[in-house]
Amino acid sequence: MSTQVGVLLMAHGSPDSLEEVGPFLDYVRGGRPTPQALVEEIREHYRRIGGRSPLLDLAQAQATALQARLNLAGDRFHVYVGMRNWRPFIQDTLQQLVSDGLQRVIALSLAPQYSQLSVGAYEQALARAQAALGISLEVRCVASWHDHPLLLQAFAEKIQEALARLPRGEPAQVHPIFTAHSLPERILAEGDPYAAEVEGTARGVAALVGFTEWDLAYQSQGATADPWLGPTLEAVLQRCAARGQRQVLLVPIGFVCDHMEILYDLDIVAQRIAREQGLSLTRTASLNTSPCFIEALADVIQGYV
Repeated sequence: MSTQVGVLLMAHGSPDSLEEVGPFLDYVRGGRPTPQALVEEIREHYRRIGGRSPLLDLAQAQATALQARLNLAGDRFHVYVGMRNWRPFIQDTLQQLVSDGLQRVIALSLAPQYSQLSVGAYEQALARAQAALGISLEVRCVASWHDHPLLLQAFAEKIQEALARLPRGEPAQVHPIFTAHSLPERILAEGDPYAAEVEGTARGVAALVGFTEWDLAYQSQGATADPWLGPTLEAVLQRCAARGQRQVLLVPIGFVCDHMEILYDLDIVAQRIAREQGLSLTRTASLNTSPCFIEALADVIQGYV
């Protein structure tokens, strides 16, 4: 009988209700109390997208689809979801893995491009969870899968679907903007591969679709005094307007499902900025449980067995 394998999908986490926004922010801030004005601001963001993020629901749906795909030839894989900053916490999910009798684990962060500040932080949380539980599982961590052919194809399919929804003649006028979550600019001096991998994903997807001209922007910058990776999405939208471009297509290649950075930062804030600049903005649908994306995840996991 083949050894049973646990697969741990890891993501940032998000509050389950408006009432949990304050405790969630306190946890993200390492236990430091969050100024009430900031709590109210973020709570309003969640209210604008329906009261909660769909991140957990979608991650669990991805886990269900991935488990079904991995087990087409048997019943070897068991896929779980663990969050770094909210329930279900990575530590709680690891406890469930142990309770289910699993000793081998393949851990994958639902962030295709590697950074020590993002994917590295998930790996550190995983190590801390094992130490806290007093366990020593056989863990293999997927570091980066930013240029996996099926991931690129999944993004390309979403672009083609978005273009197909536009009126005849408009797709040729659309200017694509690839976006990814910004990180502090200091990572460049530290040799972090994140920016290079983001650009690699963008170039790979653009080549598949046949884009020869496109922009790359960083979104969702943190509210700190440190410089963050740019250009910002706002700056790129202003640049498009100055060039006389009127139709833009946002392609969020740094994210694999709908959540706050998509539903608020792009669908609300970026849309408002685009209107102010006289732009018509369209966004590609998120990968979520796209069959091509699930196939990409399955192929990545099978490479680590």
